[in-house]
Amino acid sequence: MLHADDLTDTQQKLLKTFRSEFVQITPGKGKFPKSFEMGSDLPSESPKHTVTFDYSFFVARYEVPQNLWEAVMGSNPSRWKGPRNSVEELTFHDAQKFCQTATKMMREAKLIEKNQTVRLPSEAEWEYFARAGTKTVYSFGDEVKLLGDYAWFTGNAAGNDPPVGVKKPNAWGLYDIHGYLWEWCTDTGSDSYQSAPKDGRAQIDKDSKTRILRGGSWKDKADKLTSSYRFVVPAELTDDAVGLRCILTTK
Repeated sequence: MLHADDLTDTQQKLLKTFRSEFVQITPGKGKFPKSFEMGSDLPSESPKHTVTFDYSFFVARYEVPQNLWEAVMGSNPSRWKGPRNSVEELTFHDAQKFCQTATKMMREAKLIEKNQTVRLPSEAEWEYFARAGTKTVYSFGDEVKLLGDYAWFTGNAAGNDPPVGVKKPNAWGLYDIHGYLWEWCTDTGSDSYQSAPKDGRAQIDKDSKTRILRGGSWKDKADKLTSSYRFVVPAELTDDAVGLRCILTTK
C-alpha cells in the first residue's frame, strides 16, 4: 500500500502544484449556464442536444506536463521533451492509468479527499468547459484569424515544443483548450450523438475498442480545433499530438 512517506519531495511538490491548478466548474453559477447545447450540425457532431449538469467538478488549468507525468508514472514517453511541455505519445489506457495512480498519490498526500477522484472528462464535460458559456465555433468567438492567440496549430507550430500555458486561456482560465495536443475523453467512439447522455456523463459501450479525442493539435488545421469537433480513434493510438487533461470529481 502506498503511504505519504513513500513520496519523494519532488513528487509531493509537483502533486501539490497539480492540485493548485484545478479550476472549479459550477454549472449554473454566474454567467455559466446549468445547461448547454452540445454538438453542431455536422454529421459526426449531431444531433445537437441539450446537456444539463446536476453536479460541479474541477478541471486542470493545463494539459498534464511531462514533469508531472514522470513524477507519477516514473517514465516519459514523449517525443518532444520538456519538463513543462504537455506529455504525449500515450494511449487511452496510459492516460487512465495516470489518473488512477495520481488519485492514489494525492489521497495519501492528503491533497484531495478520500471521496475525490482524478479522471478523464466525458465528452460533455469537455465541451462544456471548452465552450466556457459560449455558443460560438471557438471559446473566443467565430473569428479564425484570432485562433493563433489561443492555440498552437498548423498555422503557427512546427512541433510540440512550447510549455503549457503560453497562449491565451478561455473564460474559465483554461489553457490550450484549442490545439496543442488532442485530449482523451472517457466516451467510447460512437459516430453520432444519437444515444448520447444528456446529464454530462460519458457514453460508454463496453465492447468498443475506440475512444474520443477532443480539441485538435499542433498538427491540425483550424476546422479541427473547434469546441465541438470530435475525433474517433483506436484506444491504443499513440501519437506525438495526443495528450490528456484531467478533471477532479467527487464520487
